Amino acid sequence: MQLSSRKWGSVGLVLLAAVAAGCTTAPSKSPEQAAADDAVAARIYSALNADEIHFYRHVNVEVDNGVAQLSGYVWDTDDVYRAKQLAAGVPGVVRVVNRMELERNGNRGGGHSGSG
Repeated sequence: MQLSSRKWGSVGLVLLAAVAAGCTTAPSKSPEQAAADDAVAARIYSALNADEIHFYRHVNVEVDNGVAQLSGYVWDTDDVYRAKQLAAGVPGVVRVVNRMELERNGNRGGGHSGSG
């Protein structure tokens, strides 16, 4: 089956529209929303740093419209669960996205230690 040039043109327009839609940027935040997100992020940092059992100095927090994204490194899975729990308990957080990674034997990402 052979497509006519008109059908190819239609396919091309659909592909062009899909690419253009993927390249659009999200609308910028209002100053009030940016300030609110910054305040929520500060409260999350405070909650993480107040934990006396877990170490969260290598965790980064970003908040966008109440969605908190946690990234960086933690030592074990308990740290991940507790960080998510602490962040979710902060007023203004509507959802927590985990992008944290586990440190393995003090190394980020494993690899050969050079011994043995």
